[in-house]
Amino acid sequence: MFFDILWIVAGLVMILVGSDWLVEGASGIARKYGLSEFIIGMTIVGIGTSMPELVSSALSAVGGHGDMALGNVTGSNICNILLILGVTALISPIAYTRSNIRKDLPMAIAVSVALLVFLYNGFGLFGDVPGISRVDASYLLSFFAIFMIDSFRSSKGGAEEPTEKAEPMPMGKAVVLIVLGLAGLIFGGRFFVDHTVNIAESFNVSEAFISITLMAVGTSLPELATCVVAALKGKNQLALGNIIGSNIFNILLIIGASAAISPFEIQSISAVDMGMVLASVVMLWLAAFTVKRGKLDRIEGAIFLAVYIGYVVYLTTHMG
Repeated sequence: MFFDILWIVAGLVMILVGSDWLVEGASGIARKYGLSEFIIGMTIVGIGTSMPELVSSALSAVGGHGDMALGNVTGSNICNILLILGVTALISPIAYTRSNIRKDLPMAIAVSVALLVFLYNGFGLFGDVPGISRVDASYLLSFFAIFMIDSFRSSKGGAEEPTEKAEPMPMGKAVVLIVLGLAGLIFGGRFFVDHTVNIAESFNVSEAFISITLMAVGTSLPELATCVVAALKGKNQLALGNIIGSNIFNILLIIGASAAISPFEIQSISAVDMGMVLASVVMLWLAAFTVKRGKLDRIEGAIFLAVYIGYVVYLTTHMG
């Protein structure tokens, strides 16, 4: 157990340092090319911080564990919004842009609805077992390609919110910081999750409880660290972009790629779980119109955290 604790500490250090380098490198690219920090967060940072989910879901699908492949994404998406943005908003309220309200969040809602349609069309609602086929995967991956192209095209001509005025960072340095930052997040997160699970198992904590709590939060550690560091640095649009981008990528890229490799059926992912995926992103969009309009403020952040805790309690009491 002593060595597990050492690896956990090492993992946390790698996550903290990696998130700091990633935010700095991504902001450097945003300044150099006149891209908004939101676009950088939604694309480069969003994909990078989703790498742990991509690897684990693809391997789960190949191994015939469809529940794990889909559960990894659903748990991560719920955690990203309710826990991570909840914590981020408590640190520093997040301002929405017009594009966030009119385009980005509606896109995230549409992607969540698309997942439900593909998951149950021809299966659960009209057949025997819900699942994702290779045809469904081809649509999801096509949507992902279109989304990426549109994101970069819409960013041309300047950011909606001006990037900060600072001395441009050399491109080589920005790329190195991003690569090293992503490596720190991915490997640090892996160390943290694996050795935390080892300690939990030594105390005879059930695998179900581990997957609901430790694994869900653990695979989202890159997003959590990146968003907290971004909030502390006053780069809240990068934090918001990271979460929206990560959630979209989790569905379109990770589920799409996993099902393309090996189509899967699911057995234990419930309608409540899938409903929470959609409900959480709808809550994030509605928060733009409540309390302080145009902001995800501390009150809403606290509400998000309370909902997440309630959901975890629900899962814990329905594990059997």
